[in-house]
Amino acid sequence: MSGPQVAIDLGRIERNARTIVDRCALSGIQVFGVTKGTCGMPQVARAMLRGGVAGIAESRFENIRRLRDSGINAPIMLLRSPPMARIEEVVRTVDISLQSELATIRELSRIAERMGRVHDIMLMIDLGDLREGIWPNDLIPTVEQILALKGVRIAGIGTNLGCFGAIMPTEENLGQLVAHAYKTERLSGARLDWISGGASSSLTLLLEGRLPAGINNLRVGEAILQGGIETFRETPWAELEPDACRLTSDIIEVKLNPSRPIGQSGYDAFGNQPVFADDGDRLRAIANIGREDVLIEGLTPIARGVRVLGASSDHLLLDVTDAEPPPAVGDRVAFRMSYGAMLLAMTSEYVE
Repeated sequence: MSGPQVAIDLGRIERNARTIVDRCALSGIQVFGVTKGTCGMPQVARAMLRGGVAGIAESRFENIRRLRDSGINAPIMLLRSPPMARIEEVVRTVDISLQSELATIRELSRIAERMGRVHDIMLMIDLGDLREGIWPNDLIPTVEQILALKGVRIAGIGTNLGCFGAIMPTEENLGQLVAHAYKTERLSGARLDWISGGASSSLTLLLEGRLPAGINNLRVGEAILQGGIETFRETPWAELEPDACRLTSDIIEVKLNPSRPIGQSGYDAFGNQPVFADDGDRLRAIANIGREDVLIEGLTPIARGVRVLGASSDHLLLDVTDAEPPPAVGDRVAFRMSYGAMLLAMTSEYVE
């Protein structure tokens, strides 16, 4: 190994998927496995499918193309509305897409009709997180206009929570989603395939028995890829396995150094004015990874006695005074990653 590397345990991913799928099935819920955290790696998608997910959910066309080129023919859900220039690719490569903008839906219908197809959409409703979706007051007129289009079918109603606005799923807001779905069914005269109650963050309600009846789909990534370390912060789901994705990097320097920089303090390379406590001399190590590669704040060293101090663009500084045994130059150091850290590490061309 010559640089930072993400190691992926496909067995853990498969087992986590199976645990979640089996529990969801007891409540009549089908799971789509979200692979965007690993850039749509076909190996990860196959592990999720072996674990029983009903389909794969992705946000990037490059990842979807990678999945299809690898021979994966499972249903694929597009998580992000496409630009107008790529609508034909949506109709051609995905089975259902999340939509909230009438102009895009009209173009999807036009292209699908031209291709002799009907494209399934999941109409997204904004229940307060403010990422995407139509307002509930606009549901009826929006559905009426979509029903007049011949090239698209409203296959589901969904929402996004716990993302941009950090608004968590509750019995109240997901109950509203179910009510909006029933309104849509009455208006269209057809039963919806999907009422999609969000992502990993909705699993807490499921385990507590408080997920509203009627929800039959969840889009799950973090809980499968990371064992729910961010979803279940206070009470972990014991059957889920963490550390399916680990980051490792090389130690390139180990020295006893003062804990507080010496000289006149100013701004660092990122425009910040850091403050350092004076803890005397400490054994410090440098790993060959930095802010150009990963979200440093999302790294947790796996070895005891190792603490992240900070980073420049290329260097990660660690306090290893309490590590047993202390690391040496050439050793590898391993980290758990937050979901944000995993996203950046997987997309960095400098991380294997």
